[in-house]
Amino acid sequence: MKDYQKAFKKAFPYTIPVLTGYLFIGIAFGVMYAEKGYNFLWAGLMSLLVFAGSGQYLAVNFFVPGISFFQVVFLTLTINIRHIFYGLSLLEPFNQMGKMKWYMIFGLTDETYSLLCTTKVPIGVSKEKFMFALALLNQFYWVLGSLIGGLVGTYIPFNSQGIDFAMTALFVVILVEQWLNQRSRIPALLGMVCSVLAIAIFGSEKFIFPAMLIIVLLLFLGKKRLDYEEEEEESCH
Repeated sequence: MKDYQKAFKKAFPYTIPVLTGYLFIGIAFGVMYAEKGYNFLWAGLMSLLVFAGSGQYLAVNFFVPGISFFQVVFLTLTINIRHIFYGLSLLEPFNQMGKMKWYMIFGLTDETYSLLCTTKVPIGVSKEKFMFALALLNQFYWVLGSLIGGLVGTYIPFNSQGIDFAMTALFVVILVEQWLNQRSRIPALLGMVCSVLAIAIFGSEKFIFPAMLIIVLLLFLGKKRLDYEEEEEESCH
């Protein structure tokens, strides 16, 4: 138990940016959910059991007449297809986590993936417990925000037009943070160029999967070159 306490204590400072983001976009989700007439507890329960971030924003529109089961499956798969590629890059560390890997698979979001890939494990802390703490803290922030938003949307009615942009804003913040912290800008530029091309070719509703496929393929082909450049930069410093 002390090992877990230490891991959570060390992990918390790294999750503060996610806390500020998840709290507000969780509130936005809760408000949108409450506007559909649901009790605020359902917003919290959905965030606890589903925890899909942008997928939950999309799911708010599923609770209206005319949406078929196949539309729900297709849209959910389309918007979350990127998580397949996230998972592939974390197969090895997750396999070393024993039973905790099942929660890590469930709790893998864009922001958690970013922390898992960029955060160095502090000295004296178990890597597996530290990774688990990062993921669990992030979900806690999201559930808390959803509950607060559900309460606000229920008891303090206001115009929520444009509130769903909060998720897009968070993605932009993550991109800027990684752009400033990472030595190589090639992966970010590659992602932007491939996404723009995919939108132009496949349209804004179908671009995610082909864009991710092309990005992963190009990164895989250029992995040796990128690793070499990173090693050179580290040797220069």
